[in-house]
Amino acid sequence: MNLKSLKIYNNEKSLVNISFNIKDSLALVGQSGSGKSLTLKALLGLTPKNLTYDIDVDSSFELIAGKTVSLVPQNPFTALSPLTKVKNQFFGNMDFVNKLFKSMGLNVALLNSYPSELSGGQLQRIVIAMALENRPKLLLLDEPTTALDPKTTNSILELLLQLQKELMFKMLFVTHDIQSAKKLCNHISVIKDGIIEEFGIIDEIFTNPKTAYTKSLIESSFAHREFRT
Repeated sequence: MNLKSLKIYNNEKSLVNISFNIKDSLALVGQSGSGKSLTLKALLGLTPKNLTYDIDVDSSFELIAGKTVSLVPQNPFTALSPLTKVKNQFFGNMDFVNKLFKSMGLNVALLNSYPSELSGGQLQRIVIAMALENRPKLLLLDEPTTALDPKTTNSILELLLQLQKELMFKMLFVTHDIQSAKKLCNHISVIKDGIIEEFGIIDEIFTNPKTAYTKSLIESSFAHREFRT
């Protein structure tokens, strides 16, 4: 999927002006306020009413939220209705949902549970299953491991790689954590103030960043990881 142009405006002010190509998996990395979340909203057709946007996409599929494009949100603890059993929060083919659960190492009996009865790791796997139940072509990931501990984070990233091989979807992983991006994606776009600073193969940019901004993201990611562990 080639996003040839995405421009988001607030009146006359440009907030985002970017382009990128998702061949397989792409990380969109930047600090808070850099334009990552606005990019996701535009791809879902959910930009705030006070903003306008122009998007030009060269893709084999049309961007339709909830069908060809799905979102895995940031916090699994708030993504589900607490008063509704898990099985009643799915709307697709339950046979496929059962297959997803088994593939993800989840006991199908959890479908009869309420979200409050489950761990963070279980909840995030369920949220991922919900995003995949319509077999999307593009999976958007909005910092989906922020609320999880390091061990659970690693298992979720490994699971996403496994599911991508099985279901053949593309991934756009939005994050400030370049360490997690390196584990999940093969290419990276570094965004700052709504503009792409660097783009390329993630291993190459990780070892040889061309801008001070990218270098600072890498260094802060290492510091953040050391603090968490």
